[in-house]
Amino acid sequence: MTEFSTCDLCDAHGSDPDLRVLPPVFASFGGRRRFGGPVSTVKCFEDNTPVRAAVAESGWADTAQGRVGRVLVVDGGASPRRALLGGNLAATAARNGWAGVVIDGAVRDLAELAACALGIRALACVPLPTVKRDAGQRDLAVQVQGVWVRPGDWLYADDDGIVVAAGCLA
Repeated sequence: MTEFSTCDLCDAHGSDPDLRVLPPVFASFGGRRRFGGPVSTVKCFEDNTPVRAAVAESGWADTAQGRVGRVLVVDGGASPRRALLGGNLAATAARNGWAGVVIDGAVRDLAELAACALGIRALACVPLPTVKRDAGQRDLAVQVQGVWVRPGDWLYADDDGIVVAAGCLA
């Protein structure tokens, strides 16, 4: 799923009240600059245990558009103190078919992330790993930078931004 432009999606669907655009605060860290797919969510704070569990699962989803990679959206509480995704987890996600990961928080291992065939957006990079407390939740509605994102929504990301909608737009 790489044949879309977030600008074109906004032009075509901008009057749809369900079209949501995430604020332009995310940097691109992965090897894929454009990615999209159905959303799965995680909510955690400075503990990437649920992120690890999610990317260890198959990222593939069978949809009306065919088999596509899902996008993991992580509400990390916008914390810049501990990295919720690093090179090992990104490689696992790519190997398991995930199209991308959007983290309202930090990542680490920049060289490894850039070499990974995965779309990755996050707020910052920090070398400190998380503390493992087995805390967090999966597949619930989350707020990312003030924008609601729900499991089953579709997320599209490219160099112009990140768009979320209730269904497939491309």
